Amino acid sequence: MGMFDLTGKRALVTGSTQGIGLAAAKALAAHGAEVWVHGSRSEEKARRAMEESGAQHFVIADFSKPDAAEKLFQATGPMDIVISNVSVQIRADWQNITPEDYEFQMNVNFRTNLALMQKYIPPMQEKHWGRFVAVGSVQQYKPHVQMAVYAASKCAIQSLVENVAKQVAKDGVNVNTFLPGVIRTPRNEGALADKEYEAKVLAAIPAGYAAEAEDCAGPLLLLCSEQGRYIVGTSITADGGMHL
Repeated sequence: MGMFDLTGKRALVTGSTQGIGLAAAKALAAHGAEVWVHGSRSEEKARRAMEESGAQHFVIADFSKPDAAEKLFQATGPMDIVISNVSVQIRADWQNITPEDYEFQMNVNFRTNLALMQKYIPPMQEKHWGRFVAVGSVQQYKPHVQMAVYAASKCAIQSLVENVAKQVAKDGVNVNTFLPGVIRTPRNEGALADKEYEAKVLAAIPAGYAAEAEDCAGPLLLLCSEQGRYIVGTSITADGGMHL
């Protein structure tokens, strides 16, 4: 299969029923990996994503629940590759952020990554090969004024990635983040349908356009493959230059 050959690798992509996660699952499956797609609640959506992506398995786990990572690991067993893509956004002015909305976003966006690392990285260390990619956001550089907690949670993930990556790289496990910019996913469809808002968003992107989910597949494949073996504890940004 050549470059990015993932034959024989077991891969889990969380949050993969649509958008970037689904594009990632397709790319991993197309390059030979045995892939698990993940949905939070709907078995029907997860099954459909499995079929669409060419993945072999699907699994359900709700990351708003504290035991989600444990349940997920029990269902899948050890993985060679984990792309942690689950996140939630709640728009609010900073003065109006409630304790409940804070807890929900930090638990799903940040604690999830720690819990997944704790479950999936030790078996990778034992095998002396593994890839863990946490999906961050361009908001680490350019936080949206109505997403203060979301942006902060993504910054926290980067710190966690750098901390853990430094400790497990010697065991052949690479931990990194992938930072997408404005991607035309179901999450963003509603906002970008407002043409005035869309024009304002695109004006902030040097490349001048919003990407498709498939534009994220190449960077993710690099981070998950043998070709990315020397990429450790860093972030690859695909945002059309929006962070500049």
